Amino acid sequence: MSYGEIPTLKPALTSVMWKTVSEACNLACDYCYYSQCNGMPKKIEHIDDTVLEKFITEYMNISKGYVSFVWQGGEPLLAGIDFFRKVVHLQAKHAPNNTIISNSIQTNGTLINEEWASFFKEYNFLVGVSLDGPEDMNDARRVMGSGKGSYKRIMRGIEYLKDANADFNILTVLHENNITRAADLMKFYQEQNFPFVQFIPCMDFRAQEINKPGVFLITPKQYGDFLCDIFDEWYNDGMPQTSIRFFDDMLAVYLNQHAGLCSHLETCPKHLVLEQNGDAYPCDFFIHEEYRLGNVGVDTLEDLLTNELMENFHDLKPNLPDPCKSCEFLHLCHGGCPRNRIKSNNEFGVEYFCESHKQVYRYAHERMQIVASNVKKKRIQDLINAGYKMPGRNDHCICGSMKKFKKCCEPLLSFN
Repeated sequence: MSYGEIPTLKPALTSVMWKTVSEACNLACDYCYYSQCNGMPKKIEHIDDTVLEKFITEYMNISKGYVSFVWQGGEPLLAGIDFFRKVVHLQAKHAPNNTIISNSIQTNGTLINEEWASFFKEYNFLVGVSLDGPEDMNDARRVMGSGKGSYKRIMRGIEYLKDANADFNILTVLHENNITRAADLMKFYQEQNFPFVQFIPCMDFRAQEINKPGVFLITPKQYGDFLCDIFDEWYNDGMPQTSIRFFDDMLAVYLNQHAGLCSHLETCPKHLVLEQNGDAYPCDFFIHEEYRLGNVGVDTLEDLLTNELMENFHDLKPNLPDPCKSCEFLHLCHGGCPRNRIKSNNEFGVEYFCESHKQVYRYAHERMQIVASNVKKKRIQDLINAGYKMPGRNDHCICGSMKKFKKCCEPLLSFN
C-alpha cells in the first residue's frame, strides 16, 4: 500500500501512544520505568516530520470517526511547542469530516508556561501532570537533573493550566514516601482543587525489561491498605467529589459499564506504542525486540495491526491462571495486567497486586453499592426531567443490567 492510500482492511485501533522524545527528560526520578538519562538528556530528537505525517494519514484512514493520540516521553514538552502545532495541523489536514480527535499528554509539568497552557486549552488537550503529593512527598523522589526538588516548578505549571482553564488531571506514583499517607494525599488534592487523580504503584522494573519479574517497590499489603484508606476519604457519605481512577473503574462495573483502565478490561485494547524513531509495540510495558511489530515509517499501519506478534500479545490477558478463573472478583479485574503476572521463573501466575485488589473489593463492596445506587437515582431523575419515558415494569432496565426494570432501578424512584 502506498503512502496515503486507504487500506481495504480496516483493523480497529483504540489509541496510539507516542514516546515523543524517547527517553529525554529534565527530571531524574529514581523510580522511572522508562527513562535512564538522569534528567540530563544529551540530545533531544523528536519524531521525524515525514514519519509523523505518514502515520497520521494512515490512522485517519481507518479512524471510523474517532482517533486518540497520547503523547509521552521522557518529557514530551521537550519536543517544543512548534512540534505540537505541526501535530494538530496534520491531524486537521488529514481527518475525515466529523472526526473526533482526542489528544492527551503526560508531562512532569515543570516546563508548562502561559503559551503551553493556552495551546492545550485551544486544542482541547487533556494534560496529565505527574505529582506525588505535597512538597515533602514529591521531592523525595521527583527531582530535577540538578538534584533539586521539582514541586515548586510543577505547581507553577499547574497554575498556568488553571488560569487557562485547560483540562488536567494528576498522576501520583505510590512509593515508600507516600504509601502510608492516604489521608494527607486526599487533603492535599482537595486543598489544591485537583478533582481528577490516578495512582500508579512504583515499579521495580523498566519497560524494556520484559523478562524481569513484575514486582514493585511497595508490597501488596501496603497497596491494599492504601486503597482501603483512600476509599474511606473518597466515599464522602456515598457522594464522592473527587474522581479517583481505580474507584471510577470499580463503580463503572457496578453500573453495568466497562472499566476505563486497560488492566481492568477483559482483553487488552488494540493499542500501539511508538518510539520516537517510529518503532511500534503493542504495550507500554512490552517495549522489547520480542514484541516489536515493525516501524510506522516503513510498514503500513494495517501490517502492524495484523502482525502475528500483536495477536500473540493479545493472547496473554485472557490466558488466566487457575485461581483467577474461579475468583469472585474476576468481573472487576479480569486478572489484572499481564505484565504483573510475570514471576521470577518467567512463568505467569496471579497478578502481583491480586491480594491488594481482593482486599479493597471486599472492603468497599457495600459502600460501592450505595454510591452506584445514588448515581443511578440521579441519572434516572435527569432522564425523567428531560421528558424521557421510563421502560415498562417488565422491560429491560435502562441501566444495562438486562434485569427487568421492576427488579432493578424502578425501586430507586421511590426514594427521594
